[in-house]
Amino acid sequence: MSLQDKYKTLVDLASELGIENLQIREQDHVLYIDGVAKSAADKDKLWDAYEKADPEYRSADVVMNIEVQEKILREYTVEIGDSLSKIGKAYGVSWQDIFEANKDIISNPDLIQPGWKLKIPIV
Repeated sequence: MSLQDKYKTLVDLASELGIENLQIREQDHVLYIDGVAKSAADKDKLWDAYEKADPEYRSADVVMNIEVQEKILREYTVEIGDSLSKIGKAYGVSWQDIFEANKDIISNPDLIQPGWKLKIPIV
């Protein structure tokens, strides 16, 4: 069985997520998956799928080099009573995507402060 067969669900997911510049190759018993994800959440989905196929990454037969290139739609200033979920719902993005785009200022997604300027990614 080839590695592409073994990790078919991972390869299919990469295609479904629209990973740009997707390159998949086998070399020296290692499957290399390269590309650019639209969001950190998509990259996380790929890692989750890999872990399901190879729990705890014991086989060490996949190398994923997935970059994240989020496009910024606009900046949003946090108001009293806001939450990442509420902001995400208003812009049609997940709170996780907003959190990932703003990790430089948000350390805890449950604690955001009025006045903070958040980047809202295009998903």
